[in-house]
Amino acid sequence: MTNRPTTEDLIHRLATAPPPARLSARGATGTLLGAAAATVGLFLLLVGPRADLLPALADPQVLAKLVLPVALSVPALWLALRSARPGARLPLWVLALPALVAAGLFLARLVQTPPGLIAPGILGHSAAACLLSITALSSPAIALGLTLFRRGAALRPALTGGLIGLAASAGVTAGYALHCNEDSPLFFTTWYGLAILICTTAGALAGRRLLRW
Repeated sequence: MTNRPTTEDLIHRLATAPPPARLSARGATGTLLGAAAATVGLFLLLVGPRADLLPALADPQVLAKLVLPVALSVPALWLALRSARPGARLPLWVLALPALVAAGLFLARLVQTPPGLIAPGILGHSAAACLLSITALSSPAIALGLTLFRRGAALRPALTGGLIGLAASAGVTAGYALHCNEDSPLFFTTWYGLAILICTTAGALAGRRLLRW
């Protein structure tokens, strides 16, 4: 005759089992930043930064395409960490600020560009490479972030996953901009923005499945 575990045995095991590791804000931040930096660093090691990077930084447009993704990534990561704690307030409006600046840059260049040059300005000569590079480089950080955030308690898992995707891809985009020599706001707001949107959506869809309780 076998001894079957009783309900009391199960309760005792659960009570004495060590608690699962909690999500550490410092650890998650360091890990995500490290993953994004590693993939971008490897990319730049293989293909190199743009040849005229230092003088190009004197151009406000070049500076903008570096700073705006960072200004999107930092609050997105902060919001993702807050969203993993039940009851925390989420001021999502902070994400609109860099997006509005990017939209303003796009519109300003649009009205200054002759109609016949608008489409070439948007398409540039590396749109496909831009989309592929940013989405591919963002994937490891997003996957790692989703794994880490399973230790949290996200009440809105799709939102948390989307914020992870946004934080990772925006950070990677800033690194990719060190290589990209397409400086027109028509180009970088369109294709950087689309790549970030794709990664954010992927993070939201994955988070909906992986981060729910």
